[in-house]
Amino acid sequence: MMFQNWFITAIISVLVLGNTTTEKKTTSSLRNTPQKRGWISLFDGKTAKGWTTYGKDTLGGSWKVEDGTLHLDASDKSGRGDIIHELELENFHLKLDWKIAKNGNSGIIFWVQNDPAKYKYVWYTGPEMQVLDNDGHADAKINKHRSGNLYDLVAGKEGVTKPVGEWNTAEIISNAGKLEFKLNGESILTTTYGDEQWNQMIANSKFKSMPAFGKNFKGHIALQDHGDHVWYRNIVVKKL
Repeated sequence: MMFQNWFITAIISVLVLGNTTTEKKTTSSLRNTPQKRGWISLFDGKTAKGWTTYGKDTLGGSWKVEDGTLHLDASDKSGRGDIIHELELENFHLKLDWKIAKNGNSGIIFWVQNDPAKYKYVWYTGPEMQVLDNDGHADAKINKHRSGNLYDLVAGKEGVTKPVGEWNTAEIISNAGKLEFKLNGESILTTTYGDEQWNQMIANSKFKSMPAFGKNFKGHIALQDHGDHVWYRNIVVKKL
């Protein structure tokens, strides 16, 4: 009888230990989710919460939440315009997926100053990571205008962009004077900002007549309406 009681006690101990181990593994796994590692979702895949058309209080009807994506429906003219997220960021790591239509053009713009009374467009203040069909859009023929480039400022590594219809994962890392762009897991360009080299690049670009362009390194994320179908998803950011 004593042996039987000991055996039952031993079995219960093993089960409890096993459950505890499983619980610890589960807890550890939860800690490794993006949310637990400091990532903030800017798009939940179901609503456009936090996003508005620049200069307006709501999101225009041309931007639609469909199948977990934020889609600019270029055939819908009911509410066009670049869109901006309410969160203001300084040092940050932005990550998102994008897909562009054939011959399409769009962009991911950052450090945007949300002051439409003073700045008519988001690109009056914010630099852009180009989103483009390199094989179909005429802009791809211009140096520093290709997909993944710091638009009109720095050309990036070639051969990384996936073709039309496929998803690309883009990353923008802005931190303490250093800017890095990644595309599909590869670092495609790095540069400094806020220094003489940065100012000289702007002076030699199409933005030279815009006095506020690239001068403030804290601002908002914007997605560009360039009149072409484009899709964005999995938009997350981490403050650095």
